[in-house]
Amino acid sequence: MRFITIAELRRSSILGEGDEVLQVVDARKKREVGFFIPAALAEEFQEYLSKVERRQKIEKLRRVAQAQRRDPIEEGAVDDGVA
Repeated sequence: MRFITIAELRRSSILGEGDEVLQVVDARKKREVGFFIPAALAEEFQEYLSKVERRQKIEKLRRVAQAQRRDPIEEGAVDDGVA
């Protein structure tokens, strides 16, 4: 994995080179911004990303289910409209 700055990322010549993952850093603030995944690795990365998104959705649904269990709307009750 190679480190590049945001300024270097703007040059399209860097993006066309090779098939390695690039770690993008903000040179002024000295912090990590993210990663650039080249097209050659996109399919493999997409599998991983799908798993992460699925895990996040399941966790959100669990939280919603727990909240509904704690505050059920009884038979014949009227919802207050707060979502």
